[in-house]
Amino acid sequence: MTALHKYVSTLFMAFALLALVGCSVASGQKSAGEFVDDSVITTRIKAAFIEDPELKVTEIQVETFKGVVQLSGFVSSNAMAQRAVEVARGINGVKSVKNDMRLR
Repeated sequence: MTALHKYVSTLFMAFALLALVGCSVASGQKSAGEFVDDSVITTRIKAAFIEDPELKVTEIQVETFKGVVQLSGFVSSNAMAQRAVEVARGINGVKSVKNDMRLR
């Protein structure tokens, strides 16, 4: 092998290793697939809120992290808050729902 060939091979291996390490996910972070899944869950919940005739919600925020949904914001009654939780739990991919909504 020539010196240039060894140098190029070593350089290629270094870049490959760097790319592998750079693509790994640290503990507590979401992978790209999880991010997309969470975005889909959030979108489906928001759409279900709009389609539900019992919910008159415009001030509920929806956040999803690894399938765990957090609902926050304001509702006009406890019944509306409970309905929002029920609708969110009915969405495919939801692991649990945290209710941080407040009565107005």
